[in-house]
Amino acid sequence: MIELRQQLLDLLVQYAYQEGDFVLSSGQRSTYYINGKQVTLRAEGALLVGRLLWECLPQGTQGVAGLTLGADPIVTAVSVVSALENQPIPALIVRKEAKGHGTKAYIEGPSLEAGASVVVLEDVVTTGKSAMLAVERLRDAGYRVNQVMALVDREQGGREFYESVGLTFEVLFRIEDLQRRTQELRG
Repeated sequence: MIELRQQLLDLLVQYAYQEGDFVLSSGQRSTYYINGKQVTLRAEGALLVGRLLWECLPQGTQGVAGLTLGADPIVTAVSVVSALENQPIPALIVRKEAKGHGTKAYIEGPSLEAGASVVVLEDVVTTGKSAMLAVERLRDAGYRVNQVMALVDREQGGREFYESVGLTFEVLFRIEDLQRRTQELRG
């Protein structure tokens, strides 16, 4: 597991982490940006993400879900790994806006029983508001959501926000991990 974490950290530093002047989806300015999709949409990155998050899921998890688009490859990777482990867990994708046609659904994927335990997955957490939208939509659909898991925590209030609303928050890496590894590689 330690080796897998190191491999994923190296991929995040190599492909996802950038320094410069950026405006985040929260509207905040930042001197760095993390584009998780640069890793989660690579075959080796998806496999590492799926394996590492699968290992962290609480016992009794009945589904994994996340807000489209950043979480789409993550929930899919975890679902695929769960099938490889002979304990299949369905993936759900939560839309920001209801679909404009057909069933006009907010949630795509298999229907789970009412009260099913679903964990929300996210690539990068800043304030926590994006994943919270997924939590709310899933709860409105009758699912039990008590946990958010992310690849990277920017440590800009997300953890505190989740704790304030009674959610457990787990993360594979903190921003310092990426920045420290970047410095090590620059030598």
